[in-house]
Amino acid sequence: MFLTVLGNGAGGPFHGRHYTAQVLQVDNQYFLIDCGEGTQMQIFNYRVKADRFKHIFISHLHGDHVFGLIGLLTSWCLKRRTEKLHIYSPPGVYELVTTTARVCGITFPYPIEFIEVDASVHQKVFENNKVEVWTIPLNHRAPTSGWLFREKQLPLNILKAKIEEYDIHYRYIPGIKAGDDFVLPNGDIVPNAELTSPAVAPRSYAFCSDTAPSDAVVEAVKGVDLLYHEATFTEEHLEEAVISCHSTAAQAAGIARSAGVKHLLIGHLSGRYGDEMQHLTEARAVFEHTDFAGEGQAWEV
Repeated sequence: MFLTVLGNGAGGPFHGRHYTAQVLQVDNQYFLIDCGEGTQMQIFNYRVKADRFKHIFISHLHGDHVFGLIGLLTSWCLKRRTEKLHIYSPPGVYELVTTTARVCGITFPYPIEFIEVDASVHQKVFENNKVEVWTIPLNHRAPTSGWLFREKQLPLNILKAKIEEYDIHYRYIPGIKAGDDFVLPNGDIVPNAELTSPAVAPRSYAFCSDTAPSDAVVEAVKGVDLLYHEATFTEEHLEEAVISCHSTAAQAAGIARSAGVKHLLIGHLSGRYGDEMQHLTEARAVFEHTDFAGEGQAWEV
């Protein structure tokens, strides 16, 4: 898994920061997470392979998370896209896209499937041969869902030397990688542990956009390898965070510590802050393994 951050600002394009958007790569599959205004420009700036997007996950309908979507969808019209696109979101994105298309005279040459999710529950909404995606109930002013990506367990690695040693026919290899022992022609059994090495452990990434601190988030993201959690404010502006249903850097770090995650990224900074140093200092005092989700940075999960 590789995460590329396209935007980390909140409320406005202040101090050179762009609105929320991220790209998660799982092997050769690319998932777009949120699509704030200017996402297309960031995709171009950082040479993201946007034409590979088949699935877009929108956390909620506040403009700084979704106003870039129409532009991206219509750009694919110009490129004569034909491949089906799947858009996951709380209710409302279908109406946003279809109403805009009607008013602006847009006809999509490719099919779009809108999957509306219940943002109040933690449930699986997508699965393929590589990854599962689950909703994360967030606590914000509008129905808002975070997104949890979990890789599926890879098969065992069969040792090439053992294939040669025991002259293992290729038809037996899938079974051995799935855990089978190997039976020699004389009936002797070679245990699977002698033939294989463990696969890489499945990795996980959790995206928690706009939200006040929530026990539901802690439960949903327990033990993930990488957690992105908004940190719009610092403790200096705690009252404003409470009113707007956002989090401070210290609160985001508290979620990471309580959930036992391995690594925390913070972002979605209010325009009142010129840089991220106050946020980082505050968060690292609570959870040491914290970094800022800098635009253009790529993180290996």
